Amino acid sequence: MLTALVCGAVAFPGLFFSFRKALRHKFTHWSEADVLCVSERLVSAIHASLATAAGVTVVASCNDVMTDSHWLVNWFVSFGAPYMTFDIFAMYLSHYHTQRVRGHPSSSRGHSLQMVKAFLTKDWMLVLHHLALLLIFMPITLFFRRGLGDFFIGCLFTTEFSTPFVSIGKILIQLGLDDTRLHRINGIIVLWSFFTCRILLFPFMYWMYGRQFGIPLHRVAFHLPLHCNVGNLAILAPQIHWFILLLRKAKRLYLRQSRGKAGGDGRKTD
Repeated sequence: MLTALVCGAVAFPGLFFSFRKALRHKFTHWSEADVLCVSERLVSAIHASLATAAGVTVVASCNDVMTDSHWLVNWFVSFGAPYMTFDIFAMYLSHYHTQRVRGHPSSSRGHSLQMVKAFLTKDWMLVLHHLALLLIFMPITLFFRRGLGDFFIGCLFTTEFSTPFVSIGKILIQLGLDDTRLHRINGIIVLWSFFTCRILLFPFMYWMYGRQFGIPLHRVAFHLPLHCNVGNLAILAPQIHWFILLLRKAKRLYLRQSRGKAGGDGRKTD
């Protein structure tokens, strides 16, 4: 466990600063905010890909959803913990330099409590999500589960499947490719993967539990301890919120592109 923790503490900051250096060299016209944003997204995509691979491996290896275990569960939770900590720092750096580029008054004073407060106000849900994983999910997984439920932990790892596509979308926008077919296809994949792996995943876990113990899906929640249902609801709620935001963003993009095409057709007619 300590080895995994140290590996994560070296790997994720190392990747971030390596990407930062490479992007500065490659895209000399980019601002520091651009470089930091893309670097953070690339590291996020790598962490999410590893989490998904670990999750699929664990889920595929567990026949009994309660008692079967896999060494990857505790190892990856320990390995990923430094990422959660560092990603909060990387998001803050990106926010700080973005405010400097925009000429925000608070950025003229450098790093300050006001800047930190503005960052927490803007990204409070993501920060809360990371802290909850560190302070609640990690201790429960490592110390209080009594070796039970590796299958469900593996399922939760796979919720990261949509993250690389979200990151790709941000990077395509940064590269000026937001009005391309590639960006539209990626957007469809984001919506599909997010809905499948972050929302439908929860009924799937309940169904798998019910199938093993001969309980109909609509009765499973009544056979589980209250804290299990509350925990699942606490994880599911922000996923629904983020999915609604993604739908709104997709709608705005679709309407903007439709207006652009209509304007183009009008000019051709004239």
